[in-house]
Amino acid sequence: MAGDLLYRSARWVLRAVLVRYFRVRAYGIDRIPASGPVLLAINHLSMLDPLLIGVVVPRPVHFMAKEELFRYPVLGQLLPKVHAFPVRRGEADREAIHQALRRLQEGQVVGVFPEGTRSQDGRLLEIQGGTALLALKSGAPILPIAITGTERAMPRGAYWPRRVRVEIRVGKLIYPETSPCQHAGRDRIHSTSRRLAEELGALLEQAHVALGPGSG
Repeated sequence: MAGDLLYRSARWVLRAVLVRYFRVRAYGIDRIPASGPVLLAINHLSMLDPLLIGVVVPRPVHFMAKEELFRYPVLGQLLPKVHAFPVRRGEADREAIHQALRRLQEGQVVGVFPEGTRSQDGRLLEIQGGTALLALKSGAPILPIAITGTERAMPRGAYWPRRVRVEIRVGKLIYPETSPCQHAGRDRIHSTSRRLAEELGALLEQAHVALGPGSG
């Protein structure tokens, strides 16, 4: 497919440039399932996050991206060709949920930012319920991924990235507490979201300890 060829080509070029430029270190990549549906749940710090996650994850990632990006003439045409699909933030976007569930049913990797927006200071924000909802409805496991350094490499409003070391840490799979045929009630969504927050928090703590204060 043309989209797969474009994705692989872009990934090859970006990997050659970005991994070296940001001195990217990735831990636990072998925890990513080689096949089958999985939800990558990534903390969000910078516009660089999806690019860097995309180049270190060995499988194509279908990112759920904010709708505003699709309004730019060139970017809006490019994003669907590299498997991204839009989501309206701050509301229950049924079409985005449908798109994510369809891709998970096809056995794809779907990438989401469960905080819903970028953190300004690197701290983990409140985890929204959408990721847990997708896992419970689809039966797909959630794979927490923590990224650090991109908030300093390219903070909000920056036009060019600084050369700052970036770390990516992959956690343990979180399996839904119920089968897809059961109702994804509020309690199940809350408990799954809490488990995700705990795992992401632990991964970020490991990264901060390893990097040390003021690492660049």
